[in-house]
Formats: sequence, structure tokens, C-alpha cells
Amino acid sequence: MSHSHRFQGVYSPVLTPFNTDLTPDPERFVRHCRWLLDQEVGLSIFGTNSEATSLTLKEKRTLLDTLISAELPAHRIMPGTGACALPDVIELTRHAVGAGCGGVLMLPPFYYKGVSDEGLFRAFASVIEGVADDRLRVFLYHIPPVTQVPISLALIDRLMTAFPGIITGVKDSSGDWDNTRSMIEQFQPRGLDVFAGSETFLLATLRAGGAGCITATGNVNPAPIVQLFKTWQNADADAQQAKLNATRAAFAQFPIIAAMKASIAMKTDRADWATTRPPLVELSASQREALGAALDAVNFELVNASSLGLR
Repeated sequence: MSHSHRFQGVYSPVLTPFNTDLTPDPERFVRHCRWLLDQEVGLSIFGTNSEATSLTLKEKRTLLDTLISAELPAHRIMPGTGACALPDVIELTRHAVGAGCGGVLMLPPFYYKGVSDEGLFRAFASVIEGVADDRLRVFLYHIPPVTQVPISLALIDRLMTAFPGIITGVKDSSGDWDNTRSMIEQFQPRGLDVFAGSETFLLATLRAGGAGCITATGNVNPAPIVQLFKTWQNADADAQQAKLNATRAAFAQFPIIAAMKASIAMKTDRADWATTRPPLVELSASQREALGAALDAVNFELVNASSLGLR
């Protein structure tokens, strides 16, 4: 891949469908990924909303191989490869690069808290040097509300300086717009593609010069999010953003992974879509009823839902 390639648009951390025995369902995974691609959403598989930390390294490799075997475009796949054990990160990242993936989304090692920028730099550097492949493109994944291990602006600057062309982008899921704006102002002109971690910041990100968003609800509301990305300079952009915010808020009333899976289960009449892997649990009956009412209130539709419910 050329270093001049720039990533932009809408990506989603793809939900992982599980069977009732809690094993991943590769066929539904492929269908969901193809459905997202048909609506111009890139595939950030093995992200937070993919329940990635509940998947084994072998399961991730198998699911990625399944997508490649199904001839989905590898350049539109951005696997999450971050983990606490550096050898696991190196193995999965090397596998993703070998499969032709456009980039990888990389969490910092997140178990130990209060670690220094020096320690995080060594961790990322160890992976990059361990993979040792010029095709590698790393998107840093900043999500301190979950990891409690922030990726500072100073660390990003140091990594970009040490590994030009390898450190390609960042997903900012801090929920702090000032931080996202600082990333865009400091690093987007230097070639780092800055993605907001939610579509609620999509319009602000694009107006500031950012690349797009990598967002959970791209799994269920892809078309309107992509539409705003395409038409953000139109006069109705703020109205579009407000509608996206309302839909996001409807899902955010509940544990969002379970809520998105429940919405697909309801719209496809396929109960196994609601399955999560422990420690996550599915929505209760009362929660499902409340979710349905909340989604009806914002006129939510799951476009071409039948393709996700095939058996």
C-alpha cells in the first residue's frame, strides 16, 4: 500500500454474531460484513463492540480468514489487534498484514494502569518492529473511558516521528471533543487520519478537517451516517446530525452492544442475534420492549434486514 493512501469515511466495529452455544457464527459474520460494505461502511472487526476481548486469538484469525475466503475486500478491513500480551498483538497484526488488510486498529496494553508514555511507546514499537513489514498501517485506539490507559498527544507525536508512514491514524473514543480537535489540528496535516469514535462527533470532525468516524451504531444505522459523511457541506447537515444523535441516544439508554444485537434480532425475527458472550448479557424482556419503543420514536429502520436474518 502506498504511503500516500489516506483513509476516510465511516467504519464500524463489527458485531460478532454468536450461536446459542456461544461459538462465533462465521456465516452470519460474513453476511453482516457484506451488508455493511454494501452501505459503504468499512469493517473495523474485533473492536470494542465486536466483543473482541472475549474472543481468542484463534477465533479472530479464523473469522478474518473467513472474510478473506469469502472475497470481501481486504483493503476495507481494519482488524482490532490490540491486546495485553505483545506476542498476541504481533501474531494477529502480522496475520492481518499478510491478508492484505488496509490497516489495524491497536489498543494499548490495558491491564496495568498508570503506565508511562515510555512504556506505551515501547509496547507499540515492539509490535511494529516485531511485525517488520512496510505494509503495516497502525491506527491508534484511544478509549480511556474503557482502558483507563490514555494515548497522549505527546506519545502520538513520538510514534509518528519514529515510524512515519506506519502510524497512519487514530480513533478518538475519549468522548472529549477538545481532545479530538487537538488531534486533528496537530496531526491530520502531518498525515494522521483522525476518526471520531462516535457519529455524534462526525459533523464537527469533518468541519475541523478530520477523516470520519469509527462508530458502534454504524452496525445498525449505516446509511444515514454515510449520508452525512457524503453531504456534510450541505445546508441540512446540522439537521442530519441531530437525527443521528437521536438514534444514537435511543440505543445508548441501554448496554449498547446488547441493544444493537437486540435490534437486529427484533428486525430479523432471529433470536440468536441477541446472544452475547459472558460477561455481557442480553437485554431483558422489559429492556427489549423499551428499546423497541425508543427506536419507534425516532423512526429507526434496519435497511434490508432480511439479508441479516438468513438461515
